[in-house]
Amino acid sequence: MTALLRERLPDGIEVLRINRPDKRNALDTATLRLLNTALAELAADADLRAVVVSTTSTTALCAGADVGEELDAAGGVARMEAFADLYRLIDETPVPTIAVCVGNCVGAGAEIVAGCDLRVGGDNLKLAWAGARLGVPVGPARLTQLVGLSRAKDLVFTGRPIGLDEAAAYGLFQRTASADEAETAAIDLATAITRQSATGVRELKVMFRELEDSARRISYENEHLVAFQKHGTGLPQG
Repeated sequence: MTALLRERLPDGIEVLRINRPDKRNALDTATLRLLNTALAELAADADLRAVVVSTTSTTALCAGADVGEELDAAGGVARMEAFADLYRLIDETPVPTIAVCVGNCVGAGAEIVAGCDLRVGGDNLKLAWAGARLGVPVGPARLTQLVGLSRAKDLVFTGRPIGLDEAAAYGLFQRTASADEAETAAIDLATAITRQSATGVRELKVMFRELEDSARRISYENEHLVAFQKHGTGLPQG
């Protein structure tokens, strides 16, 4: 069973579905490599119009890192570097990205949610920036721009989970739906984007990234993440 399913829909919409339901889509090194390879390939696809990041199980988009993965010290660093690449590649995707936010969106899952351009929230959402519990220096680079400084500090410092209503009140979602219909709503949103000028949307994506200074912010946080794994306590490894 592959941990990542890819589907190309009409009009250049690519759907990436994380497929580790028994792990609530927690990301191990192999799955991270599949995601990163897919995003790198898509970045070079001239026919691409939108990317939907989804799941094969509505219980979770992604429950974070797979801390049960058995790794030595070098493997732990390699996995963290792969997480850093994932966050960079999501930001660098040259077309709009849409996250299907259902079930557990925790840790790295919350970072995927915040890293995408647009989001559809499901009614079973459990969204949490859980890094502070383990000392992981992650969260400010993406969340602050979305919800404001005060709310970002609350969510990142406390790690408290929030549901659909609170997240929607913060303006995180462009659409909301039942968990079973969230992917369909995300694809509908992607379809609306494909009705616009392809070159125009790509140019607007460049402008948003430059005006938000997202590459610098993500690079800054990624440096802290990798240093945490190399020289700090790091994520648990098995």
